[in-house]
Amino acid sequence: MILMVVDGQGGGIGATIIKRLRDATGHELEILALGTNSIATSRMLKAGANKGATGENAMVRTSPGVDVIIGPLAILMANAMMGELTPKMAEAISSSNARKILIPLTQENVRVVGVSNEPLPHLVDQATQVIREMNARL
Repeated sequence: MILMVVDGQGGGIGATIIKRLRDATGHELEILALGTNSIATSRMLKAGANKGATGENAMVRTSPGVDVIIGPLAILMANAMMGELTPKMAEAISSSNARKILIPLTQENVRVVGVSNEPLPHLVDQATQVIREMNARL
């Protein structure tokens, strides 16, 4: 399974996701870190991603070839993350046939109803469990 973790700004959410996945699955998964900026990519690589790339073209080219895309809800929103996530990035991610696992955190003016208001570590644990179940089926 090839997993693409997307994050921007400081890369903290992506790094947390990658660290938890590595703790839960070891090196079973190929994890690609795709950052909207080099700081986010670097932080995700330090957390244990196999490879990393930064920017719009990297996301546009990588999104179609992965099995799972995971990141904060904002990765589907054009101009999110204070403008770091471009419309082309959001389109590439949302148009990909990959399964999307979204962490319902966003700084945008969006509220998702029907979702529990859990802290980030609990949300990442839930996402990690979903990925472990998906990987076990392969």
